[in-house]
Amino acid sequence: MLDSKQIMEILPHRSPFLLVDRIDELEPGVRAVGRKCVSYNEPFFAGHFPQESVMPGVLILEALAQVGAVAILSLEEYKGRLVLFGGINKARFRQKVVPGDVLRLELEVIKVKGPVGIGKATAYVDDRVCTEAELTFVIQ
Repeated sequence: MLDSKQIMEILPHRSPFLLVDRIDELEPGVRAVGRKCVSYNEPFFAGHFPQESVMPGVLILEALAQVGAVAILSLEEYKGRLVLFGGINKARFRQKVVPGDVLRLELEVIKVKGPVGIGKATAYVDDRVCTEAELTFVIQ
């Protein structure tokens, strides 16, 4: 398990854009499972939406990507590098994520060829799928 301090040793992201609170499972280069505790104090809730707070889908995808980046950057050959989005395919948003929810973020690396890879990403709230996508990443 990695806490937020250990995650920040791997990822370049910082508040308010670090969207992973901890990593619960990690198989470097293969998969990672992380957690995001969604709080009403998140800066994006001020405008999305004031009358009914909903976590933006793009930020759920970003949180999933950050979990995947931890899996990739935990490999010795990629330490200190950046992982950037190369594409998002088959994204589906199945339910709202609201303050008080705990997101379980899972990313399984499906393929890596050179600096480009694909990950299968799934986010859950209470064991219900809320977001799914296929994320393409580029290692720089």
